[in-house]
Amino acid sequence: MHRERKGGRSPEQLAIGLGWFSIALGMTGILAPRQLARTIGMRDASETTIRSFGAREVTNGLAILVQPDRAGWLWSRVGGDALDLSYLASSLGSDRNDGGRLGMAIAAVLGLTALDVVCARRLSERDDDFGSLPSGIVRVERSATINRPLDEVYRYWKNFENFPRFMRHVQSVEMLGDNRSRWRVSAPAGMTVEWEAEVLDDREGERIAWRSTQDSQIQNSGIVQFKAAPGARGTEVRVQLEYLPPAGRLGRSMAWLLGEEPDQQLYGDLRRFKQLMETGEIVLSDGPGLWRAAQPPADPQQVRSLAGVRS
Repeated sequence: MHRERKGGRSPEQLAIGLGWFSIALGMTGILAPRQLARTIGMRDASETTIRSFGAREVTNGLAILVQPDRAGWLWSRVGGDALDLSYLASSLGSDRNDGGRLGMAIAAVLGLTALDVVCARRLSERDDDFGSLPSGIVRVERSATINRPLDEVYRYWKNFENFPRFMRHVQSVEMLGDNRSRWRVSAPAGMTVEWEAEVLDDREGERIAWRSTQDSQIQNSGIVQFKAAPGARGTEVRVQLEYLPPAGRLGRSMAWLLGEEPDQQLYGDLRRFKQLMETGEIVLSDGPGLWRAAQPPADPQQVRSLAGVRS
């Protein structure tokens, strides 16, 4: 399985992690400035200065959580990192400070700065590739290579009622006719949401595009594309989703912490889809809830029958 972008995490996931780190570090500086200063070897540090740095970190972290797909907030973190490095380097000249601890603190900030730059650049490049999305809309994209014939994979996916077999959060999908379907999906905090969707484009063996209806609880749309994988390795499935998260960007950040964020869901769903198509069963329940029993196994012949493939 692989992503459209290199790396195991999406830039938004990395940004959210950096946002929470900023808040944790900032709150430490605000609530325990003296202890933080001693930890990094700065015995002559002003508590007021440490608290001001902490307030900056908290403010920056909150901004990232609200808009994790905006490169500007990550570049702002890079600027803050530069200030921190300058302050730490200037403190090396004081005999009262612990040079060894300060050196380790500088090395840690340099590593964090590199991470901030990587995340900011990935967000900037993604914006250049795709353009800015409307306010509040989030894009998720994943892909996987399935070692099964393209026609078989396409036909199994085309039947949305198969989705609860490999999508852990999908409770049921009911086909209503006229290219419409009703979805019932588990949400964070034990909630359940429902919506109706309509297929906008269905090209045999190539792509399926859909979107929720205007009166749906969750506004979302998606495209799944199918193509033969290089080297006769089966079928490449690429899924792109766009959705409007409940409670805005902050709601998305909280869902990420609870393991319910759609990017995480989609990653696990595609892994289970791959297992189901290739072996006829799902060996593990992926992601949060790994300790739970896997989805009920299916006979490989049954999977092929549901996909409309004859032996």
